[in-house]
Amino acid sequence: MNQDKRFPLLWEFKMPKMGESITEGTIINWLFSEGDSFNEGDILLEVATDKVDNEVPAPASGVLKEIRFKAKDIVPVGEVIAILEISNEDTADQNKTVIPSKAKEPLQEKQNTSKKIIQPPTVTTVASDRAEGAFFSPLILSIAKQQHISFEELARIPATGKDGRLRKSDVFQYISDGRPYQFAQTVVQDPTAYRIPQLNLDKGTGKIIEMDRMRQMIADHMVYSKHTSPHVTAYVEADLTNMVQWRNDHKEAFQKKYSEKLTFTPLFIEAVAKAIKDFPNINASVDGNKIIVKPDINIGMATALPSGNLIVPVVKNADEKDLKTLATDVNLLVEKSRNNKLNSDDIKGSTFTISNVGTFGSVMGTPIINQPEVAILALGIIKKRAEVIETTVGDEIAIRSMMYLSLSFDHRVVDGYLGGSFLRRVADYLEQFDINREI
Repeated sequence: MNQDKRFPLLWEFKMPKMGESITEGTIINWLFSEGDSFNEGDILLEVATDKVDNEVPAPASGVLKEIRFKAKDIVPVGEVIAILEISNEDTADQNKTVIPSKAKEPLQEKQNTSKKIIQPPTVTTVASDRAEGAFFSPLILSIAKQQHISFEELARIPATGKDGRLRKSDVFQYISDGRPYQFAQTVVQDPTAYRIPQLNLDKGTGKIIEMDRMRQMIADHMVYSKHTSPHVTAYVEADLTNMVQWRNDHKEAFQKKYSEKLTFTPLFIEAVAKAIKDFPNINASVDGNKIIVKPDINIGMATALPSGNLIVPVVKNADEKDLKTLATDVNLLVEKSRNNKLNSDDIKGSTFTISNVGTFGSVMGTPIINQPEVAILALGIIKKRAEVIETTVGDEIAIRSMMYLSLSFDHRVVDGYLGGSFLRRVADYLEQFDINREI
């Protein structure tokens, strides 16, 4: 039977899922208060994850009846965060839980009907005191890094945002005032992030640096990965002389033709995508006793943010793209990372991750798997060395551009044969690069 369109609906507004591996979000602030009216598409609140900050729009026009979680609360995905009153005449997602309610009927009375609105469980909250557990957006952290403002100094800046949130204008005003708190004494507190096990270790003394929210999330993710996946790391060495020479010979012509920089990253992604097609079981995740082999080859790139933290933007369907498209995608994602402009779609869906540790001058690395994937590849610095090579006239010593590759894999589902064969295949594709390739 159709409902009377004169009656409004009470809608359980839930914490949205903002990425494949995202299980919770931190409410930054509400842009509407209880009792406020809003239109479809208005931004109701801002939510932060360990990846990016997101604006959550209203699904339809209506009134914000009840807010279940306040700013700085950490809320699981799918949990009811607010109750909205919307009109039957507005288009609503049928997958959402909608509770019919007569006009002017109190919300409390509707909770006694057969379709009760379930109260959310207790969740962990972030301390509201800005001196302890302060929350700063990635934009604020980026500005602080550029201006060499410490976390302790940042926590002392007077904030004018809602619920004491520090705004960009606050930081710039503080800088204009001559940074009066730059040399204020800090209150030293125990920085221990993990309480289990309780080891009575001498941690020493020194400057105390509080972990920001993203660093805490990264720490949790890394510890979870090491506890979940038995890591094994394999190494190979590759001769990239032909690739390096080709890239050096063609990078200017490539940029002139396509208006895109030609870095080594799209060449690495191209080789990795080809090797994944040869060994598809490396492109997988684990669900209990099941192995899920992914049909799409989406390559994540571990990328440094201005704050010093890492994020993994994703090149989607890398095996289906030519070098020009790969270069365009890589350059765009790197630029968005540097400017804190990544959105949730940019960082979700990764099936295999690469980490170019050579960018920082490292010869090789032992990367930690980016869950829920089963392998991650680290690429070391490309370094010229004297190597013995085979020629038609015998062995000779020549200067070659060499690079170490290291693959960490989940030994629950990837054995040495698969891991080693895949790693060797990536190296082969890099070594066998066609020096006569056209751009």
